[in-house]
Amino acid sequence: MPNPKICVSLEETTVKAMVDEAARAGIQGADMVEVRFDRLYLKKPQATISEDEEGNRVSTMPPVNEWPVMDFEELDVEKSIAALKEAIGLPVIFSVRSVRDGGHFSGDEKQRLTILQAGIESEVKWIDLEMSIEAKERKALFEAAKAANCQIVASQHEMSGTPSSEEIVTTITSNSDSGDIVKFCSTLKDHQDALQIVHAANALSEQDSTPPYSLMALGNGGDWARLHAPTLGQELVYATMRDEFRLSDKGLVNVRDLQDAWRLLEY
Repeated sequence: MPNPKICVSLEETTVKAMVDEAARAGIQGADMVEVRFDRLYLKKPQATISEDEEGNRVSTMPPVNEWPVMDFEELDVEKSIAALKEAIGLPVIFSVRSVRDGGHFSGDEKQRLTILQAGIESEVKWIDLEMSIEAKERKALFEAAKAANCQIVASQHEMSGTPSSEEIVTTITSNSDSGDIVKFCSTLKDHQDALQIVHAANALSEQDSTPPYSLMALGNGGDWARLHAPTLGQELVYATMRDEFRLSDKGLVNVRDLQDAWRLLEY
């Protein structure tokens, strides 16, 4: 069985920087990239430069949830989507994550859905449609995506914690008609939570019929399901271009490190 496809979630905050990040992701082996369009509304602050006890210059940034956010009208949506489409060569998963689902789009839901519709109309390869979208609105976007031959990631985000492995399995199997891949992501409180993700993926991999799925979590231990994805039946694994100390504490994996781990583990 081939290894899962690797999708790098782009984290830059301008179109130009996001395009450059996508190019670097392709060079480092990503199969596709996720355009987090909501991040284009962030205003990246200047880093604070200080010295440590040994006199070395240290650059620090405030947490991303403290960054200023632009109003909806400050970004030209159609122009930005067109520029991204023209410059990014890899297949794209287009997403606009709301604050409630861990994203940064602070506009209202109608505005967010308008951007998702614009992404579909741009003939993007993939669109991320959260299962939390109101049923009538989601159905309309679903049908528009299918008409445009745009594949769908049906995503569920549990930002307040991680349910049991049985509940995660039920979420995946009961939403088989919601998209071409069912994605589940939660926030971990401890390693027991991390095991729920692994147990759920293992249970799904042993079932005779399940929809393609991608399971992951944020927090210490959240990288386990990503690192062992080839043995857990995962269709798609999300990675990052970030390469920082103790990245695994956030549950994230650098795209190059992920491939090295799979080779080392002989997956």
